[in-house]
Amino acid sequence: MTSTPDLSLATGAGRWVLLATILGSALAGIDATVVNVALPALGEALDAEFSALQWTVSAYALTLASFILLGGTLGDRFGRRRVFVVGVVWFAVASLACGLAQDVGTLIAARAVQGVGAALLTPGSLALLQVSFRTEDRARAIGAWSGLGGVATAIGPLLGGWLVDVASWRWVFLINLPLAAVVVWIAARHVPETHDDAADGTAVDWAGGILGAVALAGLTFALIESSRGPVVVMAALAVGLAGAVGFVVRERRAAYPVLPLGVFTSAQFSAVNGVTFLVYGGFGVVFFLLVVQLQEVTGFGPVAAGSALLPVTALMLVLSARSGALAARIGPRLQMSVGPLVCATGLLLLARVGAGDTYLADVLPGVVVFGLGLAIMVAPLTAAALGAAPDEHAGMASGVNNAVARTGGLLAVAAIPVLAGVTDGAARGFERALWVSAAILVVSGLVAAVTVRNDVLAPDSPSDAADEPTQHLSHCGVGAPPLASACDDEGHTTTRRAVPDGT
Repeated sequence: MTSTPDLSLATGAGRWVLLATILGSALAGIDATVVNVALPALGEALDAEFSALQWTVSAYALTLASFILLGGTLGDRFGRRRVFVVGVVWFAVASLACGLAQDVGTLIAARAVQGVGAALLTPGSLALLQVSFRTEDRARAIGAWSGLGGVATAIGPLLGGWLVDVASWRWVFLINLPLAAVVVWIAARHVPETHDDAADGTAVDWAGGILGAVALAGLTFALIESSRGPVVVMAALAVGLAGAVGFVVRERRAAYPVLPLGVFTSAQFSAVNGVTFLVYGGFGVVFFLLVVQLQEVTGFGPVAAGSALLPVTALMLVLSARSGALAARIGPRLQMSVGPLVCATGLLLLARVGAGDTYLADVLPGVVVFGLGLAIMVAPLTAAALGAAPDEHAGMASGVNNAVARTGGLLAVAAIPVLAGVTDGAARGFERALWVSAAILVVSGLVAAVTVRNDVLAPDSPSDAADEPTQHLSHCGVGAPPLASACDDEGHTTTRRAVPDGT
């Protein structure tokens, strides 16, 4: 049953729940970044072509983006702790399969299975906080979850580089097993079970989740495997299009859809998510290609390459809260317009990185500028995505924004290397790929300037979906440090389905 939230951060019980959710979300967060550092080593060990390395990243992102909304629904229906634990165990078993893989095909399949586990545990980690903590402690709990989870994710590339350097690429996956065991133990002993009473007896939208996955899989296959010829590409596109059409039809007819299409009746909600898709598409490929470029071309070791982007995390931790407070005062449009342009400038600086370059002189300037752009943009973007949706869909708005962000990154990793000619023999492919990414970021900034309104964060902003004004509460940007004026002692974070932003 759904119990009244009563946990306090000052108690041991509250700290146990917080620890379980941080460690659980860190599993998925670390894995999303740590694998990139290991790509050169596992590619050499398994004799994998560049497209296989793309699939190693994309297979995980594909299933995670496809099923993350369904994961939140399952938690509401069958118990949030239960689905969270199932996701952690699922993730651990898939990690073991990844670490033991003897060929790249097996590794890619295991990565896809791993993404499903991440889709189950990721929404559950935040939902457990929201339904367990009393109102006055909820915002602080989510802030701690977001900050410490971000630190864990930032440590991922450094940890991965160290494991590759001193042991083997396989330990990038095997290291998940002991951490997963700790999470399961804590959850079983210290996390209370809750579910949504309103979800009792409701049908799970399995068809919606599967059709969404088919749509993304078809498009991703067509992009990554474009060299196979027009027949294969057209067939994959046809499958993806059929899946997309089927998904829309299903969501319109389902009694309890995994994605209520009604949330898109708000022009502002659609605009903010359009910007999200472009932004994460613009810089998603950077995290995939930069660590490979630094190892394969520049000559950095795994540890040095893995730690190259740490300044980005430092800047986000220091500046994001201030950026969110500024957006709460002046509205998000300026920062959502300028931030992508600053990120694009950082990518153009990084595009020059090549053989024999040094970190301080050639890599760090671009990394710092890129990190400043993210700090300017991410908190306002997250808050705008939540503020643009009706109150009853606040949690769904967070989930949709997260799924859109991950889909943007997924398609970027699939498409931009192909467009830029990034193959084993293309020396200038990295530079062209970052120019393409920078162009996408510039477009996203222009789109934000034209379409995003400053009053989207105002408590009494009118709804685009109706003629009469509708009151909108401000909610915490759960994927970034909370907005200063939006997350007061009462938190305003009670939602039915919520998953973190895709940062």
